[in-house]
Amino acid sequence: MDFKPSPTELADLFDRSLPADPGVSRRKMFGWPAAFVNGRMFASLHTDSMVVRLGPAELAAFLELPGSRPFEPMPGRPMTGYAVVPAPMLADEPELRAWLERALTFTRGLPPKK
Repeated sequence: MDFKPSPTELADLFDRSLPADPGVSRRKMFGWPAAFVNGRMFASLHTDSMVVRLGPAELAAFLELPGSRPFEPMPGRPMTGYAVVPAPMLADEPELRAWLERALTFTRGLPPKK
């Protein structure tokens, strides 16, 4: 696995775009910033990408956006339910925040992780 740190600009964008919700906790996952609710990750950075977790219908719609793709932390090993945020969305903070809210809402609806 490539453990190069995320660019500072991307980490700053991630920090300021996460929902301001008391149920959100932040910690690192494999060395990158990540956001959790009920013990489950709903968003993260991975090298120079931002990743979100979405339900099946929203994930299908998200993957239709130009530049989006399934998240594969290792080639050929996709993480089910996760997608890489397309680069154009990283420049559109209101749209990015809306998708991060959707990721939070979906993940909050899952059973809490023990």
